[in-house]
Amino acid sequence: MSKQPSIFKFFSKSPSQNKSQNKKTTKENVKLSGNDITPLDMVWAKMDGYPWWPALVCENPQEKSFLRNGLIHVQFFDNPPTRGWVKEAFVKPYCVPGQNGMPTYKDPAWLNAVEEAKGAEQLSREDRSMLIVKMMPSDDEAMEDDDDDTDKSKENIDLNISKIKNKKAGNGEPEPKRRRIILHSDTESEDEYKPGKDDVESDNESLSSAVDENEVSEIETASEVDSPIKAPANKRKKPALPKGRNLNSSLLSSPLASKSPAPTPSRGTSKLLEGTKSKLSMFAAKETPSQVQESSEDWPFLKYPWLQPENIRDREKRSPDHPEYNPRTLYVPESFLNQQTPALRQWWDIKSQHYDTVLFFKMGKFYELFNMDATLGVQELGLIMMKGEKAHVGFPEIAYGRYSSTLIEKGYKVARIEQTETPDMMEKRCKNLSRPTKFDRVVRREVCQVSSRGTRVYSFLDGEAAETSTSYLLALTERPVRGSGEGCEFGVAFVDTSIGVFHVGQFTDDRHVSRLCTLMAHYPPAQILFERGRLSQKTQKLVNSAVPPNLRENLAPEKEFWTSSKTLGFLAEGSYFKDEGGDSTVQWPKQLRKMIDDGNSLGTTARSKYELAVSALGALTWYLMDCRLEEQLLTMCNFELYKPLDVATLTENEKNSSVPAFIKRRHHMVLDGTTLRNLEAFENTNGGVEGTLIDKLDRCSTPFGKRLLRKWICAPLCSPSSINSRLDGIEDLQNNPDIMEEVTTLLKSLPDLERVLARIHTQGLNRNNSSHPDSRAIFFEDVKYNKKKVTDFLAGLNGFKTTLQIIKAFKGIKTSLKSKLLHKCITNTKEGGNFPHLSDALKFFDNAFDHEEAQKEGKIIPSPGVDTEYDEAVEHIKKTKDELSDYLEEQCRHFGAKVVYWGSDKKRYQLEVPEHVSKKAGDSYELQGQKKGYKRFWTPTTKKLLADMISGEEHRDAALNDISRRIFHQFDEHHKKWEAVVQCLSVLDVLISLTCYAKEVSTVRPNVVMPEEKVQPFLEIRDGLHPCVTATFSGDEFIPNDVVMGGTSEDAHSNLVLVTGPNMGGKSTLMRQTALICILAQLGSFVPARSCQLTPIDRVFTRLGASDRIMMGESTFFVELAETSSIIQHSTQHSLVLVDELGRGTATYDGTAIASAVVKAIVQLKCRTLFSTHYHSLVDDFANVKYVSLGHMACMVEGENEDDPSQETITFLYKFTKGACPKSYGFNAARLAELPDEVIRRGSQKAQDFEKSNIKKQAFSKIFSTNCEPENLRNSIQKIRNLE
Repeated sequence: MSKQPSIFKFFSKSPSQNKSQNKKTTKENVKLSGNDITPLDMVWAKMDGYPWWPALVCENPQEKSFLRNGLIHVQFFDNPPTRGWVKEAFVKPYCVPGQNGMPTYKDPAWLNAVEEAKGAEQLSREDRSMLIVKMMPSDDEAMEDDDDDTDKSKENIDLNISKIKNKKAGNGEPEPKRRRIILHSDTESEDEYKPGKDDVESDNESLSSAVDENEVSEIETASEVDSPIKAPANKRKKPALPKGRNLNSSLLSSPLASKSPAPTPSRGTSKLLEGTKSKLSMFAAKETPSQVQESSEDWPFLKYPWLQPENIRDREKRSPDHPEYNPRTLYVPESFLNQQTPALRQWWDIKSQHYDTVLFFKMGKFYELFNMDATLGVQELGLIMMKGEKAHVGFPEIAYGRYSSTLIEKGYKVARIEQTETPDMMEKRCKNLSRPTKFDRVVRREVCQVSSRGTRVYSFLDGEAAETSTSYLLALTERPVRGSGEGCEFGVAFVDTSIGVFHVGQFTDDRHVSRLCTLMAHYPPAQILFERGRLSQKTQKLVNSAVPPNLRENLAPEKEFWTSSKTLGFLAEGSYFKDEGGDSTVQWPKQLRKMIDDGNSLGTTARSKYELAVSALGALTWYLMDCRLEEQLLTMCNFELYKPLDVATLTENEKNSSVPAFIKRRHHMVLDGTTLRNLEAFENTNGGVEGTLIDKLDRCSTPFGKRLLRKWICAPLCSPSSINSRLDGIEDLQNNPDIMEEVTTLLKSLPDLERVLARIHTQGLNRNNSSHPDSRAIFFEDVKYNKKKVTDFLAGLNGFKTTLQIIKAFKGIKTSLKSKLLHKCITNTKEGGNFPHLSDALKFFDNAFDHEEAQKEGKIIPSPGVDTEYDEAVEHIKKTKDELSDYLEEQCRHFGAKVVYWGSDKKRYQLEVPEHVSKKAGDSYELQGQKKGYKRFWTPTTKKLLADMISGEEHRDAALNDISRRIFHQFDEHHKKWEAVVQCLSVLDVLISLTCYAKEVSTVRPNVVMPEEKVQPFLEIRDGLHPCVTATFSGDEFIPNDVVMGGTSEDAHSNLVLVTGPNMGGKSTLMRQTALICILAQLGSFVPARSCQLTPIDRVFTRLGASDRIMMGESTFFVELAETSSIIQHSTQHSLVLVDELGRGTATYDGTAIASAVVKAIVQLKCRTLFSTHYHSLVDDFANVKYVSLGHMACMVEGENEDDPSQETITFLYKFTKGACPKSYGFNAARLAELPDEVIRRGSQKAQDFEKSNIKKQAFSKIFSTNCEPENLRNSIQKIRNLE
């Protein structure tokens, strides 16, 4: 059978350009954002796909100009400086980071560059000229005049650099020729799709991808750095779809709805100027100007009738308006499939089952993308379309991690399809068929993994994780609560696939689905599975607003979203919870066992209170099976029971205890999604992290420490003893700064041990007898992958060795530590701590094999005593060698001459006997050959020994082939120890982070007091500061404030404080500051204040800001009332409530009335409350009410003029004082907003008219009231006269 040739991509020379196009421009400046840009101007510049970076406009040393065909030449502030051509669209006038939409980053390299730019900004233009480095032209610049065929864009220098280097390095040797790689595919039949003749011409538009196979580096990690200069980009226009058409109807909204921006991929390996290394690749591009792409192709797939939007059907021929329509599948007519080549038929078969997924289709050593996937690959990945009738791009196998991660970050799902047969295996299979067709004569291909934001596992193919945060895959089902018209019950199961911990739970919820919102805030889902037709309208809106359409999976009941009995039956029948030794008994994980009904001996019935939870787990299992991930995740047996934080169950004895339930049994403060969002705990209003609570607290050195810190912020403690243990730990670390510095350095050297453990578990799975397609996959870069596996393993092993050094650092101070928590983290289990004993396990793996050799060769040769199977094979070989040696000595004596063994491989151990004594050979000696003076014989003994040797070698080779997996599996058997180490180090890392925060700002240790009968809930903060704001926007120091509610202090307010004050006077800031200080205190952190005392808070409620929820169909006022409803329903006397200007979203009278009713309801709840308002009538109504106090943000008014408020000058004092503020001074805010003076004056006059009218109405109401006293009557009449 002839073999199908396949063209693979390579680099060729860039298309030649007309010299006239590159002539120096005569323009002296260019307008950017309305500003003239000239040489030596400060700008922000960005190479496509990289972050904004401060730069200086400068002339190109060759062209003596800074402009060229829409490009601007700049010198980046870097160490050492770099320069390059940047498109005008990617250059902006310089401004302070964070302003004018300019993003900010925390990377030290970027911060250093900004500091350099700040210094340069202060210099005159003449002095800035000294900053321009007098360097030799870069390789690409020097090359431009030497090679007229080269694109002069700075973005197209990669090949030119390599050419220059080849010329320099050869010492006169001719430049090596570039050869196109044309390989004969040994994987396809002669009926495979073949490129036309034009496809193999030496034209760069016929490339399969933009990356030369020989120039593709190892899978990139986040720690690698690139230059801001990109690799060559082919100038061919990228095809775009016509209007009204989509690449794939299910993919359309995914990238557009993506919440986080994703980096633009580089089209090749970036080259650096000599001696220069930029730090830009660790950032994602926050802004990319839109590019209009013209359609230059009219691909056949765009014309298929069954792919037209109006004709789309799922695999079962159901239209999109059918209630059971499955958007993940596609109907492909059989007649069409029969017309395809065998490989393309395979592709369409898989595409019909994964229509919403981009297929990376393995062909030989390359992953290929066809049809709509190819078009998407051009648009999103920058790949270059191959010439030919069909849309087709590709890239080498080794680049899978880079390209898949780019698409996943943009919101797509990616399927990795591998060849699971060799051509020989295919031929053998076809021989066993009676009448094989052409569609049989193609190597098998199978889906080996489907990856998305919710199913990333970071295997040896995927590369390292770019982010430390967790991304959860959430399965969700719902049913109404019996006997309740508004309540509902949820079953949830969610997992971070990169770590492998399953959370399963079931809970009831209110009509606002508060608990579900809280869950999704604490464990933000990247992808959601839900049962079709089972979600309420409210829940469906919440799901729709949480993730983009492509990551919402609508599963069919029972078939895909399994029932609880089907789920447990599947798990019981599988091998996920069974020992590899062959024991068929199901070893249910502890938390999962609690959900099984004890009355069912088969273990296939769930308890009634966990039916929905187990059903959600079934949906998760089904989807992980579809993604080919269930085996590696379920076999970790890591399950946790999820309970909402506000659930507390008490025993009879505990019910009679004076300790509140939320402290005794619940342990954690509740912070729902609304509160976390309003307080900007994790994300600011711009979608970034700058100025958030986690931004200020996060000084963690490890990824797993960062993840734990987020959990601590989401769920602060309620128990004073537990809080004090954390605070003691911070004090212990403050008292030992040298040890803390040493430990911090060691922690920074650790890899992400949590994810390393998950990868080692996967690599240790025995898939020899598995049905998983990866066990059959043919990889062409096995050596590199094996090296990666060994490197990962050794990184984990060395990381755990480092943990012993961390524990050793505390040895001298262990006995002096006050904190029980810290002491347990750094104390061995043998001494009563939580840190496991690792020495024996680490010693075993340290001596198990030669680490350096294994990392170099990518394979493990075990030391004696490590692997029984390998030892037996080696012993068998040694024994056979001894027998061969003994037999040879015996033959020497028999022949009376020197006899040696001759031969190789399967013809070894022939006896080479001198010819003059060969007559002594008897009948059992078989002559095999001879040469001058010698004859060669085989005997039955040598045949037997040869067979024994071959058997031993095969046994040894088989053992070696599987030895890495068995070593990894042995390591994974100690997973409880390794996980305990990670937990201890996570706590230590977070405590160090909180200690660093305490040092950076002026903080004090809070005092959390246990509430008792004599100690009612109170809050006392003296000179408190906002934890996230150290200075005002004007640069002045932040004004500290006292907030005292309840308690016995003389200046204490009542539990509810009505807060008034001028607009922009600091009311909202004070409220957020109070809540954040309380959260920090119960988090176990020092707080920014002179002193802080409080009784534990069970929950923080916030009604702050004004915004609608368009995606959920909720108006601004409805959002206000929904949040207020949650406060009234769920708050207790131990809660902290913050309400900011309730009622602003409706008419004044309605708003005032609702605010008044809400204040009255909160007063009855007796919870600590700050209620800010501009309704001064509300203040009058509650001025003398018990449990209500008045407070305001002070200000100083100069030149007060009621007739012309534009002349007033108001100075904000930002000081919280007792009493009410007489006015809100709204016209001052209007003046600051630069409203015209005439508008302000007219508005002021209208306000006075409203005020007079209101006073008259109140006076007349009193005059005509039946019970009006004479004195009140006279006062009311006098008021009316005064107004006149």
